[in-house]
Amino acid sequence: MAAAPPLRRTDSARGEFSPLKHFVVAKKKISDVFDQLLGYVNETSEFVEKTCTNKALENIASEDQKLEIQAYADKLTIIKEVLARRHMKVAFFGRTSNGKSTVVNAMLRDRVLPSGIGHTTNCFLSVEGTDDDKAFLKTEGSDEEKSIKTVNQLAHALHMDESLDAGCLVRVFWPKTKCALLRDDLVLVDSPGTDVTSQLDSWIDKFCLDADVFVLVANSESTLMNTEKHFFHKVNERLSKPNIFILNNRWDASANEPEYMEDVRKQHTDRCVNFLVEELKVVDREQAPNRIFFVSAKEVLNSRMQRAQGMPETGGALAEGFQERLKEFQNFERRFEECISQSAVKTKFEQHTIRAKQITEKVKSIMDAINIEAAEKRVAALEDREYQMDRLEFVKNQLNLLIDDIKKKIKAISEDVESKVSNAMGEEICRLHVIVEEFHTDFHPSTHVLKLYKSELLSHVEEGMGKNLAFRCSDAVNASVQSSQQYMIESMLPLLPSAVQGQIHMLVPSRKFDLSYDLNCATLCSDFQENIEFQFSLGWTALVHRFLGSVNAQKALKLMDQSLQTSRPALPLARTPSSGPPSTTAPPNQETALMTQEDLMVAMATNVASLTSRTSMSVIVVGGVVWRTVGWRLIALSASLYGLLYLYERLTWTTKAKERTLKRQFVDYATEKLQLIVSFTSANCSHQVQQEMATTFARLCQQVDQTQTELEAEIHRLTAKIDQLEMVQSHSKSLRHKATDLEKELEEFTKQYLQPQ
Repeated sequence: MAAAPPLRRTDSARGEFSPLKHFVVAKKKISDVFDQLLGYVNETSEFVEKTCTNKALENIASEDQKLEIQAYADKLTIIKEVLARRHMKVAFFGRTSNGKSTVVNAMLRDRVLPSGIGHTTNCFLSVEGTDDDKAFLKTEGSDEEKSIKTVNQLAHALHMDESLDAGCLVRVFWPKTKCALLRDDLVLVDSPGTDVTSQLDSWIDKFCLDADVFVLVANSESTLMNTEKHFFHKVNERLSKPNIFILNNRWDASANEPEYMEDVRKQHTDRCVNFLVEELKVVDREQAPNRIFFVSAKEVLNSRMQRAQGMPETGGALAEGFQERLKEFQNFERRFEECISQSAVKTKFEQHTIRAKQITEKVKSIMDAINIEAAEKRVAALEDREYQMDRLEFVKNQLNLLIDDIKKKIKAISEDVESKVSNAMGEEICRLHVIVEEFHTDFHPSTHVLKLYKSELLSHVEEGMGKNLAFRCSDAVNASVQSSQQYMIESMLPLLPSAVQGQIHMLVPSRKFDLSYDLNCATLCSDFQENIEFQFSLGWTALVHRFLGSVNAQKALKLMDQSLQTSRPALPLARTPSSGPPSTTAPPNQETALMTQEDLMVAMATNVASLTSRTSMSVIVVGGVVWRTVGWRLIALSASLYGLLYLYERLTWTTKAKERTLKRQFVDYATEKLQLIVSFTSANCSHQVQQEMATTFARLCQQVDQTQTELEAEIHRLTAKIDQLEMVQSHSKSLRHKATDLEKELEEFTKQYLQPQ
């Protein structure tokens, strides 16, 4: 892109274009760029700070990056303020009474600074524009605005203020509406004569280091003096190739000696060229003549002031050759404006532009680093989320398979336990008499003692059967349960997080499982009624029981009791003449009694037949023979034996016999009752095992559910993190593109304003 030519301002007072506008436009341009850059850096700083404080985005942006960008923002704020104060500065130096103030006034087209014969400027004076309609001044170290109405009052104030020395600065603010030159951020500095002070070093440090152009106002009626050269040698030591113009003032005196004009001009020119080229080495020999001018500032000032008043600019006593000297002064102004505009843009903005490029590049590199870090973490988060989703799917599917498998295993173990307990309980019921025989305590047939005896017997039976069942089943059941629980743990262990896997035995503790055999004998045998009354083995009741069985014997005995109570012989009724034949009155239940007796006779016949079948018919024959042979002797012998047997049994019916009878009756009764609860007890034990294994499985499932919840939460967290990382990437890319756009603007500014035209 070709560099744009410097903009020129049309000056109605001078009727020409001013190159100073180039600086004004460049200043506005670079200020706008720095506004954008500062806004960009502030936005970047806010973005980095927000990224740093986001715990979900750890290590995306560092604290050092945040502090670095904040430092850039502070630096840009300072530069922006400096740019706002930047202006073009030209400093006028020379010996006393060489016309420095007159030259400044001629450029300003008004008598702004005091001028006259002798030493009129006793301190540094700067002239800059103000938007106010009135002129004022400020002395060094004070912000008080001192009003000035005329130049004479200003001069008078300077002469009267004895506190101002040669090293002080008085700032003169002149309305921009009165002087077009001051509208373009130009500051003109007038100085005391270089021959009136020895403080050249302090002058240079205080007033000259930021000057863009130096104008040496020399007296064309003499030659360059060592004091003037010495000052600029000092300047040249501190500044790299300063822009120096040499004005040979009061050239109007050459009109009095026209025959020597060219020779004197050549002499001055040669000496000035040698000073600039050989001594200072600030320009080459070809450019040096363009820095040397021969003018009459007083003539130019008078001419311009008359023109401003509407009078002819050539009015008054002007020496011959005025127009040439006026054109020379205008040529100086044009060259000066072009030089100071280009120089000021370069000196005032070049380093800031370079710094802005560096800051932009640094911030852009930070955005690149954040973008790369966010991209890497986003890829890692995507992979992690995919892994977590696969693991969640695996856990769900595997859990469904394990639930079916473990349910079948629990069912099989429960059925096996039910079978084992049922068989063991059946065996224990068969050997119930052993447990009962092992019971020993005080026995007495009294009601109170007998009740306590039976209660303790029931407790003993329940405890004994419980121990025996536990001995037969508990170890095998416990081993089976432990094995199944271990199988559950091993099967579901891969579904748990690694942190939980190491603590699985704490979450699902291994403990010995004991079956509870709740036989509840006290309730089960609560209606047991013992019969420990003496029963003769050959008594009627015993024989009936022996021949008819227990059930039929009870019916028969009951029937006989009823018959004895209700049956009476049938009495004949009195016959009357009017009555019929005699009749008997039958009992109301006669038919029923006959039927019951028939049933009883059938039962007796059946038992007798059974007895007959079991004995030999020969015994009966022999008995008949013996009966016929012995007769009454056999009856007497039988009666004696019967009595002896009764007496023996009666004498042996002791407390021990009663206890044995009670135990035997209890065994028969309890056996029948326990048989009824075999299936119930085995089912209860099976349920206990099922409950134990289901509890263990439920705990494991709870941990797996917790795993699923954690996986879902982790997936949700990773999704949110991925979204945030995408936003960080997008924002960092956007900020990087802004940095690229700013770099283009800075590069365009460099090409347009900083590169040689």
